[in-house]
Amino acid sequence: MCALRKGRVLAIALSSIFSARKPIIGMVHLPASPGQAQAKSQPDLKQVIASVRADVVALQDGGIDGLLFCNESDLPYTTKLSSEVGAWTNFLIGALYDELKIPYGVNLLWDPIASIEAAAGCGASFVREVMCGSFVSEMGPLTPNPALIAQTRTRLRAEHIALFTNIVPEFASASEARSVEQRAIAAEYFGFDAILISGPVAGVAFSDADLLAAKSTAKQIPVFANTGVNAKNIAKTLEVADGVISGSAMKIDGKTFNPVDPKRVIELVQAASKSR
Repeated sequence: MCALRKGRVLAIALSSIFSARKPIIGMVHLPASPGQAQAKSQPDLKQVIASVRADVVALQDGGIDGLLFCNESDLPYTTKLSSEVGAWTNFLIGALYDELKIPYGVNLLWDPIASIEAAAGCGASFVREVMCGSFVSEMGPLTPNPALIAQTRTRLRAEHIALFTNIVPEFASASEARSVEQRAIAAEYFGFDAILISGPVAGVAFSDADLLAAKSTAKQIPVFANTGVNAKNIAKTLEVADGVISGSAMKIDGKTFNPVDPKRVIELVQAASKSR
């Protein structure tokens, strides 16, 4: 019961993170981290910062409510990150810190502990990751430790950082045939601050049935649509979801690893106004 009560308090606090009702969070996909297969040797740091800045400016000026910095380019993904990934992430966020006008979060794929550690070091307001459940994934078994995740936030005195847990993650299927409803109940009971529903891969839409199942089950914490949200479906999505996270739809030509397209950002935000 204590965990559930804690979850209710933190969920209410989410309204103090985002000024908008049903917030739209835009992805900032960082260039590949050192040590990763896609990383460049001796990258031009000024050029790297400039490219990240351009994405941030396009999202902020287009009216997005929050940013999510992610190591999306670190392919292939792993469930346990080396320390240089968090260092790279915080270096880039720190380089732009004075220019960040809206709340921001961190997601270091697929490591919730590394994500929280990075968030605590860069002033982030929230973290996105898979934080409970058991999944068979393309990265191997995905079995996060929810107790350790909560303890990490406490150890770092980072209770102000909201924990968004993905209960229908990309590249993965729930093991032991546990339903979306069962996973939503657990996430809420454990005291997480938001539930995320994804499609099979980045940029591909979530299942409407999964979103409805989570929303109808979790009564005390918000449920976000996490992938495949675009200008055509965002109004309908926000009729059910409490917020959305969008990345690919706001990139040039709608491709995940392209730069952010300012025109697509504005189109998405304007379309969302129909439901907000």
